[in-house]
Amino acid sequence: MITLPPDYRPSDNEEFMNPLQVEYFRQKLLRWRLDLLKEADGTLASLSEGGIHESDITDRASVETDRAFELRTRDRARKLITKINMALERIDDGSYGFCEEPGEPIGLKRLEARPIATLSIDAQERHERMEKVHRDD
Repeated sequence: MITLPPDYRPSDNEEFMNPLQVEYFRQKLLRWRLDLLKEADGTLASLSEGGIHESDITDRASVETDRAFELRTRDRARKLITKINMALERIDDGSYGFCEEPGEPIGLKRLEARPIATLSIDAQERHERMEKVHRDD
């Protein structure tokens, strides 16, 4: 078990995906997942409070729209939790931080912005260009 200094931030001056960096991203992913699960619990509690009690049809429609939006948000969060779990598995197997395609480092800035990233910026751009080409067919 590695203990991170309280002010630790990964740096390009270190060896890429050294034990400190790996632990930093593990903790970041675990905190993110915990936050999403707490939000989901809040949604479940609010949805289980019962039916819609608004007598005005406009208010009722507004409440229904809010609930539908919240359910879509929770569905996106559920998918995100799956991706976080997959990133944690990559940490465990030692492949975290490296691009799925060429195997090169994804980069610290990209991982900071999107810790679940599986492709480097260059590989992601190639992937998106290919999707665009095939989508236009």
